[in-house]
Amino acid sequence: MTGGPPGGQKSPIVYSVVIPVYKNEGSLPTVVERLGEMQGRLDGPLEAVFVVDGSPDNSLAILRQLLPEASIRSQLIAHSRNFGSFPAIKAGFAAARGDYVAAMAADLQEPIELIEEFFGCLASGEWDVAVGTREAREDPLVSRTLSRTYWSSYRRLVQPDMPAGGVDIFATTRAVARKLVSLDESHSSLVGLLFWLGYRRIEIPYSRQERVHGKSAWSMRKKVNYLLDSVFSFTSMPITVILALGLTGSLLSVVAAFWVFVSWLVGSVPVQGYTALMLVLLFSTGGVLFAIGVLGTYVWRTYENTKNRPSSVVMSTEVFHDDDA
Repeated sequence: MTGGPPGGQKSPIVYSVVIPVYKNEGSLPTVVERLGEMQGRLDGPLEAVFVVDGSPDNSLAILRQLLPEASIRSQLIAHSRNFGSFPAIKAGFAAARGDYVAAMAADLQEPIELIEEFFGCLASGEWDVAVGTREAREDPLVSRTLSRTYWSSYRRLVQPDMPAGGVDIFATTRAVARKLVSLDESHSSLVGLLFWLGYRRIEIPYSRQERVHGKSAWSMRKKVNYLLDSVFSFTSMPITVILALGLTGSLLSVVAAFWVFVSWLVGSVPVQGYTALMLVLLFSTGGVLFAIGVLGTYVWRTYENTKNRPSSVVMSTEVFHDDDA
């Protein structure tokens, strides 16, 4: 860029990149360097918003060393504990000041050039949301298989329009970012909320790179919890299944009762066996307890949302290379 506002004032921020940080100390120097390189290719000022989500390593200290020396404007937000990647992204979106806001992981498995494509699409005025869709991934076979199974279940149970490989990286206009932040739901899916909002959305394919630094904190347990959050937050399918099973069981019970009654009339009812009776009781009790558990999950989530607790707690915020710093 050449020139600038009079009086030495800095230009308004056009682009914001939000990076949640958890156990990423090894990749942070490269992330900051890549963002500085991207700033040189953009047609407007860029800011990076790092959200350290209660990371137990030295990520916060490393960023405090790197950002004052970096060539980009930045914010460094520290959470009071680990709240999860989605609350961290949401906190970053709330703090972002750019006209276009992107979310990317700090592990560099998504090419940073994809962010530039997002910004180009949004700046054209034709799109409000840009998401990255995986064409290929260089992860181990087990990880690829589990991820494929997970996202297949997600599309079938929750959102049919979700890309086959899921969404890990996306960008929105400022207006959409504000709408997304305003949806204050506990135990929900940020990507699910993004798709629920609608707007004009473009999907850009990319190849996911092999992880170089550290291990992913996105464990199978977290994926299962995320799937459950998505199912219970965006679909009534579990209740529909229980209703269908209940109706089917009721119809079968009526048929069985009629058959037993007719058999009793003609005197052909044999003595009932203990094993068969116990199996029926155990099956029925298990089904009832399962149904109560599903309904209880919906009730618990409703109760959680009435508490109005914030999705995360910001412990500190630092601003670098900014007029207000």
